[in-house]
Amino acid sequence: MGKITGFKEFQRAVEPYRPAKERKLDFKEIYTDHDKDLLSDQAARCMDCGVPFCQSNEGCPVYNLIPEWNDLVYQDKWEEAFERLMKTNNFPEVTGRVCPAVCEGACVLGITESPVAIKNLEFAIADKGIESGWLKENKPEKRSGKSVAIVGSGPAGLSAAQQLNSVGHRVKVYERADRFGGLMMYGIPNMKLEKSLIEERIRIMEKEGIEFFSGVDIGGEIENSISTDELVKQNDAVLLSTGATKPRDLTIKNREGVGVHFAMEFLKANTKSYLDSNHEDGLFISAKDKDVIVIGGGDTGTDCIGTSLRHGCKSLVNFEIMSQPPLERAANNPWPLFPRTLKVDYGHEEYESEYGEDPRVYSISGKEFLRNDNGSLKGIITIEVDNNFQEIPGTEKEWKADLILLAMGFLGPEDYLNESVGIDLDDRSNYKAEHDVHKTSNEKIFAAGDCRRGQSLVVWAINEGRAAAREIDKYLEGSTILP
Repeated sequence: MGKITGFKEFQRAVEPYRPAKERKLDFKEIYTDHDKDLLSDQAARCMDCGVPFCQSNEGCPVYNLIPEWNDLVYQDKWEEAFERLMKTNNFPEVTGRVCPAVCEGACVLGITESPVAIKNLEFAIADKGIESGWLKENKPEKRSGKSVAIVGSGPAGLSAAQQLNSVGHRVKVYERADRFGGLMMYGIPNMKLEKSLIEERIRIMEKEGIEFFSGVDIGGEIENSISTDELVKQNDAVLLSTGATKPRDLTIKNREGVGVHFAMEFLKANTKSYLDSNHEDGLFISAKDKDVIVIGGGDTGTDCIGTSLRHGCKSLVNFEIMSQPPLERAANNPWPLFPRTLKVDYGHEEYESEYGEDPRVYSISGKEFLRNDNGSLKGIITIEVDNNFQEIPGTEKEWKADLILLAMGFLGPEDYLNESVGIDLDDRSNYKAEHDVHKTSNEKIFAAGDCRRGQSLVVWAINEGRAAAREIDKYLEGSTILP
């Protein structure tokens, strides 16, 4: 423990975002520079608990050694803190930025006080390590002669690739998009995660001997496609880490037509155009001067809000079918469970800085899209719902909109990749494979991440990629030294 009385002496404080009115004018990261003195005080708040729930099953999915690197930050031993962090987390510079910090929900100090600022400390340690050159390539001493193909370059696929390469297997990563990173590249906007971080990681992994192939659609029918069956024949094992990319639709009247888009259509096109041309090519769905409605909350809904504001939308509303969360933990949501409380994320804060109120409307459901005679979108009719999502008669309302974004989650992986190999699916249409085993009904094929567990967090994808790598190594070699 860095300071025995630290949790008594210091109040929780986190490094602020850039001012909302300033940051919503660009797509640069929303974060400010790290404050070493503040971080030292926050690390001192860690109590070095006898049972550190922050790294338990209710806390960090990758079991980060949180009390250890908190202590090291307090002692100003940043390089050692970075080494500890990298032992369990393949991409802390990502999770430090975008993880909702389930570890903080399980922090023991959080029972009676505000929890330790764990996410902020992880973020700072990761950045310090990269800026200081402590992140280096790690080439294996020898090769096993075995090859593993990984389909999908999101956090699950890349974590597995790093782990498998470290024990000498030849690893080939296939990505159907033009850039690597999956969700981290095109699913998370640049203002939350600077893409140069992902690109630098790919360069390091290439130096380590991992092979990357972009624009290759496994199981597809476009140019540069490879059949899944052929991929299995060419390799000793295959890992599917394709994500859960089939979006949940809102199949109400007048759904078909212009003006209604899935959130990922909107976010991916925006990021690609930003990276390709700083939006000069115009190849994105613009919210400029439009009345925008975002349907669905969560991180994706917030990202749609933040992106629409940066485009210069005329107005914006965010619909949530759930009721408004409480300000404090409810009786059925005790510590150390993740707190289901009202949170104001960066997009909500940016909207409030412009309009003076929160953009969210709760307990509301869409009934019918409204279109003009020429088919263009002009709005939506909604109805209020109760806590059981039953409609409340007489609460219909018409809302004006010429752009509606559906951020309602995902149903599972797309089907076509599985057509030639026929892997068993679970009752949610995900690839059926037991957690921490990850083997599918095809002996040579493993699955990890959202395509196996359903839509989840980046940190859970890293967990699954690491676990799948361990099981693949065990399958190929009979035993494994991977953690």
